[in-house]
Amino acid sequence: MPDIHMSEPTPFTYNIMTLSGQGQVTALPDTAVVRLGVQTSGVDPKKIQEANASASQAIIDALWEMGINNIRTVQYSVDKNYEYENGKQIDRGFTITSIMEIQTDQLDAVGTVIDTAIAAGANVVDLIAFEASDLSFYYQLALNKALMNAIEKARAISESLGLQTDLVPVRIEENSGGALPPNPFQRELASTPIIPGDMIIEASVTAVFAY
Repeated sequence: MPDIHMSEPTPFTYNIMTLSGQGQVTALPDTAVVRLGVQTSGVDPKKIQEANASASQAIIDALWEMGINNIRTVQYSVDKNYEYENGKQIDRGFTITSIMEIQTDQLDAVGTVIDTAIAAGANVVDLIAFEASDLSFYYQLALNKALMNAIEKARAISESLGLQTDLVPVRIEENSGGALPPNPFQRELASTPIIPGDMIIEASVTAVFAY
């Protein structure tokens, strides 16, 4: 009886194409974040601390009066000041900095918040930012757009090569993404109007297609 030799089955190999996809959506911010506060300097640390605390409390009271109560302290520092003259270190006292963060959904009141705080004694404006509270929702939309962008690229390439046009990705990797700051706000020092722009949320994926 003749011997029959069975060969090992040859695994089916695929060609692959790896494509990136980008997605972008815009969102209107619904929360304003302002960081501002008081910086005081002097020789007597007790006196400048009292001056700083008094001005900070005046700011908080003024903001409470206008209905802004989401306020928290985010920085409090005491720094020693030195100057150098002719190679010698000279003690110039202390600087105390107290920064508070204000959050509000009254976007049209941001300018008034700043003006009120400055009138009450604030001499530092550290940050003005606008955020969207449901950022994850917008990011998911951007992520879906990124995937569709990669699929559209695969279809265009497959049509050019005369291949099937219903390619489905066999692997998808999420790349880094997130929200970009709003378009620069407009600010005029005379009356401090501040107008937020749209937020841009971006997502990116890498998709692998087999054909």
